[in-house]
Amino acid sequence: MTTFTAETYQNEYLPIDGSEVNAVVTVTASGGAPAGLSASTQMAEILILDTSGSMGAPRAKLSAAKRATAVAIDCVREGTLFAVVVGNELGSVLYPQTAALVPASPQTREDAKRTVARARCGGGTAIGQWLDLSRDLFEDAPGAVCHAILLTDGQDEHETREDLERVLEDCEGSFQCDCRGVGTDWEVEELRLISSALLGTVDIVAEPRDLEADFQAMIQRAMGRAIRDVSLRLWTPQGARAAFVKQVAPTIEDLTDRASAVDALTADYPTGAWGDESRDYHICIRVQPRAIGEEMLAGRVSLMVDGQAVSQALVKATWTDDEQLSTRINREVAHYTGQAELAQAIHEGLEARKQGDQHSATSKLGRAVQLAAAAGNTDTMKLLEGVVEVDDPAAGSIRLKDQVQDADEMALDTRSTKTVRARRAEP
Repeated sequence: MTTFTAETYQNEYLPIDGSEVNAVVTVTASGGAPAGLSASTQMAEILILDTSGSMGAPRAKLSAAKRATAVAIDCVREGTLFAVVVGNELGSVLYPQTAALVPASPQTREDAKRTVARARCGGGTAIGQWLDLSRDLFEDAPGAVCHAILLTDGQDEHETREDLERVLEDCEGSFQCDCRGVGTDWEVEELRLISSALLGTVDIVAEPRDLEADFQAMIQRAMGRAIRDVSLRLWTPQGARAAFVKQVAPTIEDLTDRASAVDALTADYPTGAWGDESRDYHICIRVQPRAIGEEMLAGRVSLMVDGQAVSQALVKATWTDDEQLSTRINREVAHYTGQAELAQAIHEGLEARKQGDQHSATSKLGRAVQLAAAAGNTDTMKLLEGVVEVDDPAAGSIRLKDQVQDADEMALDTRSTKTVRARRAEP
């Protein structure tokens, strides 16, 4: 049986008139059945494949997408309800012909792979149509852990942004979706909008030949997340309020605007499905200052599964006139504050570069290099080196490269929100 634990990392001491309490809460799920599954868990999976005209240029792209989809089908767990959706300016169910989810079995997997092998491409791109159809299909699996993989190679040209946003609003809470862009002709911001709304991931697969390994990894991860209806519940006392609630590891995701009120003092924040894993959350609470020496419970964080609290962590505040206590920076809070600044610096630096603002781009990306070096974030540093020449990482001294590959820039953009875990202090 899966058990959840929660730990709080913070400096609870506030100075005179201090009103902001910061804490990092680490939630860990462990001890479940193999791969986090139980015999009673119902899974549902939809593979959404772009079959617009651009997927045929070059032909190897569609062929690679078909092979990756076949690999994913083979990885779907026995009994999982699944389907394959294809899309251009419309969405349609490629498999099964009954246009409903079917249980995975040796026979249905083979039938699905044969059907995928015959898929053809043509037409435009309206991703909202594909997602809306997937939402309808998932309605046939009430109570299941619902997940989708969406692959596209182009921009969402045949619907308005408002159309897509309306669909995403309808889909939120229905299923999670990992998004992948193959090649370099798609928009990072569009797929990030989708993956963020649907609590999934976004990434670039620059070379079609790499799709198979990526699809296999996504399906295996999805099949291991079998605990659904999980939310982070935050209680704050009268007069206090949550300034923000953010997931900060393994990726940064701002959950603040997703709060669902339980009562006047309590709100739930969605976290998606869980397997055996650990995640970190940065919580900031604004409180009314109190007298020196006073203590208060600033917040109570509970992880809720099917409406039941399965773990709890406390966020405290104590007012002091001892500057050594009140100015001490908690290492976990400082680390993730830096990681959030790193992601923002990359985003702003790349945007400035696109706009031709060399000065701002150099300043922002230089700061990103400095933060990545300080945090030991070697993966992000390698991605930054695809866009800039690094002279002194500690000082953030860089030069913008004259020639940058689109794939390098898009990889830096899509992966900017991936974080490294804070180094824990030795006991």
